[in-house]
Amino acid sequence: MIRGIRRRFIRIALAVLALAMILVVGIINAANWLNVRSELSETMSALSETGGQYGKFGGRNRHMRNMLDESRFFVVNVAADGATRFTNTSRVSDIDEEELDRIAAKALQTGKATGFCEDYMFTVSRRGEDRTILFLNCETKLTRVRRLALISALACGGCILLAWLLVALFSRRAIRPLVENAVMQKQFITDAGHELKTPLTVISANMDVLALETGENEWVRSTKKQVANMRGLVNELIYLSRLDEEDAKLKREDVDLSKLVREAAEPFANMAEFSGKGMAVDVQDGVHLTGDGAALQRLASILCDNAVKYAPEGDEIRVTLKQGKRGISFTVENGLSRPMRQDQLAHLFDRFYRTDESRNRESGGYGIGLSVARAIVEKHGGKLTAKQAEDGKRIAFVCRI
Repeated sequence: MIRGIRRRFIRIALAVLALAMILVVGIINAANWLNVRSELSETMSALSETGGQYGKFGGRNRHMRNMLDESRFFVVNVAADGATRFTNTSRVSDIDEEELDRIAAKALQTGKATGFCEDYMFTVSRRGEDRTILFLNCETKLTRVRRLALISALACGGCILLAWLLVALFSRRAIRPLVENAVMQKQFITDAGHELKTPLTVISANMDVLALETGENEWVRSTKKQVANMRGLVNELIYLSRLDEEDAKLKREDVDLSKLVREAAEPFANMAEFSGKGMAVDVQDGVHLTGDGAALQRLASILCDNAVKYAPEGDEIRVTLKQGKRGISFTVENGLSRPMRQDQLAHLFDRFYRTDESRNRESGGYGIGLSVARAIVEKHGGKLTAKQAEDGKRIAFVCRI
């Protein structure tokens, strides 16, 4: 549990930091691109007004005159018959006429009045059937935009990686109060459980003596039953507390899961038949698992017992075990007296949780059996989930390891 809390803390911290950094990087790059796009649009507009004539650059502010002086552009005149003629190509002397012709044809194919074609920004103006296309070389500015985007992305990734290392390093210190509190709770449960065993043993022994002296009666039988229930609850709490310990280790041995499930289901099949229910056991042969045999036996018993207790009369309980490509699937399915709400389904594995109708103390449970079952599965590296049928008439507890 502690390891899971720590991982969740790291994921949340990294997600928040990553989102903040990506947002900052995105805003910076978006602002930079809008600024560059604005300058390019202003330059293109000025060039369009002057027709690219140097003598007409005067009368503008110094910044605009500098941008116009530094601009590299060329103009293409396209006649009605498709013939092209280049003007002002002296500003792009490093590109041959064939390359200029290719770029002009590519821009015309877009069908747009203005836009980008490779590293050029263009605008098309019409005069009758003739078209005049002004191209502005944006390679330098676009390269700067791309370079800033790349550098900022690398910096963002590096910072996220560094943050992950730091959060992972200091996460233990951050959740230390929570860990200490959880350890104290577990220790309290274990100590209290052991302390309760002594008076329970004394009460049970006194009831036996009282039964010998006065004979069995309803008060003695009731007290013995409650003592047995209390002893079972204490044992379950201690077992669950030990499973929750981060360094708790189960035995590792080769377990014939097929044989184990059959043997675990057999007594519950008889109980189900006695209660007017049926149990169908479908177990694939030869399913083996490296794990704790006693714990897995307890898992199978808990799920079968749960199904027998809460299945309605006349229902058929289905127990299946299969070996697939993705691992082992162990399922116990039974009917429901009435559909469960989603909030009830989500809390089935919580300790001492009981739904209003289907899970009550009259059925004899402690309310922590499914919590124990999930802890056993997780200790074996698996996952236990509860799935309700769409019509709400059946529920299946699916264990995948």
